[in-house]
Amino acid sequence: MASRPVMSWINVAEVYYVTMRAARTGLADDVVRDLRAMLDLDDVSVERALGAAKIKAEHAMALGDAFAVATAVAHDAVLLTGDPEIIGAGGPWRVEDLRSPPPPEAQPGGATTAEPGTGRKP
Repeated sequence: MASRPVMSWINVAEVYYVTMRAARTGLADDVVRDLRAMLDLDDVSVERALGAAKIKAEHAMALGDAFAVATAVAHDAVLLTGDPEIIGAGGPWRVEDLRSPPPPEAQPGGATTAEPGTGRKP
């Protein structure tokens, strides 16, 4: 297992193009430089490419997401994501959901009403 978090170069490329489109090339370069300093970046090997292809064939997700999953599986790592395609895919990989939990009133059984005339919740 890696001593630092690991990320596929395919996913680094996704971060790069999204940052470049949203901001500018210089910022995208800075982000990649920072990722290289913080993470172990996983090369795209034949094994990783075929592993991602198998995951994509068996689960409804983008190819970049399949590379993220294949990389996590290969490194016996928990995949940190907020991507619903990965979280809901039901695969054998381990995922930590980074999405913010819904507010209590949006959760089943979490709705409350104010006491009449007080504005206070019971």
